[in-house]
Amino acid sequence: MTNDIRQRLQDLRNALLNLHKALVDSERVSYEKTVGTIPSPSHFLQLLTTDPWFAWLQPLSQLIVAMDETLEAKEPKTDADADALIKQASQLLVATEEGEGFSRHYFEALQRDPDVVLTHAVAAKLFGSRKPPIK
Repeated sequence: MTNDIRQRLQDLRNALLNLHKALVDSERVSYEKTVGTIPSPSHFLQLLTTDPWFAWLQPLSQLIVAMDETLEAKEPKTDADADALIKQASQLLVATEEGEGFSRHYFEALQRDPDVVLTHAVAAKLFGSRKPPIK
């Protein structure tokens, strides 16, 4: 993997991690308004990993893990491997009002939380930022 694509993947991974945090925080607020206060951080972690309320976040979590694995792989990865993950991210972060699963929940989060909108914008800018190499 070239240094340019590695850096692009790292930048996108960091942006997606920030987006994931914004989504988790937003979902926590929504959950607590609907269900009630979450009593402890350990209980919240348990909810994040087992409660259907938060299950829609798993595709984004899994994508971030895949990026981490690619960036930390002992065997060198190719530009195509990184490009595939970047493409997967751009396809995942499509919010639709009529959709289901991630895209529907993502749409709802974008509608209710300006922090999600801002972190989405940072990540979305990185999808199209690949520049041709300087000759």
